[in-house]
Amino acid sequence: MRVRRGGVSTAALCVPLLLAACGPAAPDAGHDTPARVAGAPARLPVPHGRGSSTPDDFNGDGHRDLVIDDLVKEQSHADDAGVGIVYGGPHGLAPGARQLLSPQKQAAPTEGRLPAVFDAEESCDLDGDGFTDLVVSTDPPYDGQGRPPVPLQLLFGSPAGLTGRAVKLTVPDAARFGNDWPDQPVCGDFDGDGKQDLVLHASGGRLSYPRGPFSRGGAPRAAGAPLASPGEVPVGPAADVDGDGRDDLIVRGAEGTAVSALVLGGPGGPTRTGAVLPAGTDVALGRFGRGAALDAAVGGTGKTSLRYDLPVAARATLAAPGPILGAADFDGDGRDELVAGASRLRLFHAGTAGLSAKDAVTVVPPAPGTTRVLAAADFDGDGRADLVVRTYRGETKDTVAVYRGTKRGLLEAEPAVTFSSSEFRTP
Repeated sequence: MRVRRGGVSTAALCVPLLLAACGPAAPDAGHDTPARVAGAPARLPVPHGRGSSTPDDFNGDGHRDLVIDDLVKEQSHADDAGVGIVYGGPHGLAPGARQLLSPQKQAAPTEGRLPAVFDAEESCDLDGDGFTDLVVSTDPPYDGQGRPPVPLQLLFGSPAGLTGRAVKLTVPDAARFGNDWPDQPVCGDFDGDGKQDLVLHASGGRLSYPRGPFSRGGAPRAAGAPLASPGEVPVGPAADVDGDGRDDLIVRGAEGTAVSALVLGGPGGPTRTGAVLPAGTDVALGRFGRGAALDAAVGGTGKTSLRYDLPVAARATLAAPGPILGAADFDGDGRDELVAGASRLRLFHAGTAGLSAKDAVTVVPPAPGTTRVLAAADFDGDGRADLVVRTYRGETKDTVAVYRGTKRGLLEAEPAVTFSSSEFRTP
């Protein structure tokens, strides 16, 4: 599972990208010195794979990889450093096997100009070759007249990982609505044909729906008229909530409203509105223990609203601090735990009756600062999810910590791995 910024997290699929990886806290005038990289682990070669069905496996070796956006900088207000990839292996994430994706080396130019912005947005195998691909957002030139250009570019996975230049995503004019940017991509097999599609923001209660597979030139197999939707801001990752073999997704309303709705996939894509969810900052989808369908946790201030057995959705609440949510099965029992909180994270266990605050575990990050859940997924292949958190101290310092899942859940007092995203600047 990957946690996307301002979006939804799910234990059913991978994070990173949500959850997205969340951006850094506001600059701290007391921490403007350059980030230290002296202790960075030595570079390791990226393992070569042959292709796999593992989510977020850019090099196809069967092990999940980690996407890190908004890397810390040498000094505050410096240019965007790019996107970092930490490749996984038999023992989990290996910070030495890392790769920096920068607009200078990887982005496609527009009108002869490279973008200044290069942000990871989504990941899935768009061309169906067994290697996960990365969708990035850029800032192409736009004079404010008419429809803006498509800001999304695709980096294709390979046996050596994410190599080569990105290509621009093609979104036909017939698949767009209004003059908004076609962005906020969410991957999923929404029509059940076994191929990964994309859903994009349009405008006016519409979603663009380019269908996969996608060509190496960035063109979808098909893209019809925009779909009517209860909102126009898709958030992911997507998941098959009702078990019909088609992915579903959460869609938010326009103008920043936190109200969201579940939109169900079908033969024509995500066209059916399911449960309407309460207002909240983040949404996590997971199997929290009541029935066979997925459940939803919606984070707010001081409490979390629960909706069990989607899309029908029985209601409940949980006293959970903070809006930052993640969900994954950390103990391998088939049910997902919920992570919520701010500087300290609380992990709530799931049982046959659902989530409970009983025996909740507190995860204390190894460094002070603003903490975000970066990913919750099985990086070491033991059948139990691991928790990756990131703590910011201004724009120039951070600590990424990996807590490994065990048969008893997340009980380790110390993280198994720690590193800083500043290490991506080392040669």
